[in-house]
Amino acid sequence: MPQWQNLFTALREHDIRVSADDMPRPVGGGDISSAWRIRTENSAVFLKTGPASALDMFQAEADGLRELAKADAVRVPKVLGCIYSGKESLLALEWIDFELASVSAEWILGRNLAKLHHYSADRFGWQRDNTIGSTPQHNAWSDDWVQFLKEYRIGFQLELAAKNGFTGELQELGARLLDNIGAYFSDYWPEASLLHGDLWGGNWATSDSVPVIYDPAVYYGDRETDIAMTKLFGGFGPAFYEAYEDAWPLAAGSAERERLYQLYHVLNHLNIFGAAYLGRAEGIMRDLI
Repeated sequence: MPQWQNLFTALREHDIRVSADDMPRPVGGGDISSAWRIRTENSAVFLKTGPASALDMFQAEADGLRELAKADAVRVPKVLGCIYSGKESLLALEWIDFELASVSAEWILGRNLAKLHHYSADRFGWQRDNTIGSTPQHNAWSDDWVQFLKEYRIGFQLELAAKNGFTGELQELGARLLDNIGAYFSDYWPEASLLHGDLWGGNWATSDSVPVIYDPAVYYGDRETDIAMTKLFGGFGPAFYEAYEDAWPLAAGSAERERLYQLYHVLNHLNIFGAAYLGRAEGIMRDLI
């Protein structure tokens, strides 16, 4: 349980005036941090709490939300503060009441995501590293998308898998895939689009029929990576994809690259959650090879 009085003092120093008679109550959150709702003097606040070591992760999430907000495309929670106090850290965001998503909201999300992806950079990567789940995600700027994908995405996850004891066939398949990964980009060179980076069904919702995205793993890369992630675990209906395609159709060959981009996330799940994802990772690589 967090040491709330210390954290309350730190919040007040950031002009977040918590109510003295209202203790935070736990709410549904992710696997990485604890999540809470607390009242301030005139509103509610969403808090993520963790040990002091989580501060950089929280700061990266805050920076990612601010980066997404710059595009003025999809609503994201407003960052109120990122705070360290004693042995604990927290991220404070505006509280947003969510509702069940409708077909029209999915359509709006598809259209607005295309607008987000039109917000681009001159290179691939980002100004800072962050995390994908609890895994470090390296975002060093690069002019070469294929090299970025090979070194900082799939290659890094394979190296981490080897350290976690997943050797043998997984690494053999991985080496073969990385040697030939350029074949998927022989006639395709993506723009460096602003990406959510971890866009699965649990990282979006609606409020007053307006889509909201959160828990990002932001960087600039191929927009197809966001679309591929939406298809990995479900949570997006036909209206979402129809609206996206209407706003900005995907390039030829996207179906083949989709599995390549999904592999990054499956390998990450292997590294976080264990061997239950080993067969799936090896199966994707066999198909790609």
